[in-house]
Amino acid sequence: MPENEETVQVETEPQGTEPAPEAEQASTDPWADPAAARKEIEKLRKESAGWRTKYQETKPLAQKAKELEDAKKSDQERLTEQLTVAEQRIQSFRQRAVRSEVKALAAAEFADPEDAHVFLDLTSYVDDDGDVDTAAIQQDLKDLLKRKPHLAKPADTSPRAPKADRTQGSSGNGNRTPNDPAAVFADFMSQGLARGH
Repeated sequence: MPENEETVQVETEPQGTEPAPEAEQASTDPWADPAAARKEIEKLRKESAGWRTKYQETKPLAQKAKELEDAKKSDQERLTEQLTVAEQRIQSFRQRAVRSEVKALAAAEFADPEDAHVFLDLTSYVDDDGDVDTAAIQQDLKDLLKRKPHLAKPADTSPRAPKADRTQGSSGNGNRTPNDPAAVFADFMSQGLARGH
């Protein structure tokens, strides 16, 4: 009932005396005054330290609750969870093995062996024992190249031997310039031989 009386009093207060906008802003904004801001920061730091302390106190309790929850589970539930995790790991290892096998087999014919496994269903190449069916992978890679020939290596990938270009360098074809040292020496020798020296 006292709450109602306060509400009535607030409603019946005269509304003619409104505080100035600057005074209102200063009273609601603790960051406007440096001293008030410093007090607000210290207050927030203390609150934060209190929450950190409470967190550190409840952390061991949460760990104990988890242990109790695990203890309540039956052995079968725990073993089922462990089996599920182990099966997920095995599946991941199988996928890596198949992906590696596909890349190795695709390296001979594909321009980029990484592209090959994107277009294939990797789960279909592993049996229950974990063996990889390489024959099926090879057949599917051939079929993939028939459907998507742009994935194949270019036909001629061997390095080309350079062709000889007789117009380059000095050779015996008479394309020497008079300033060429070889041409000057050759002229000197031919003139010396012609004179008999």
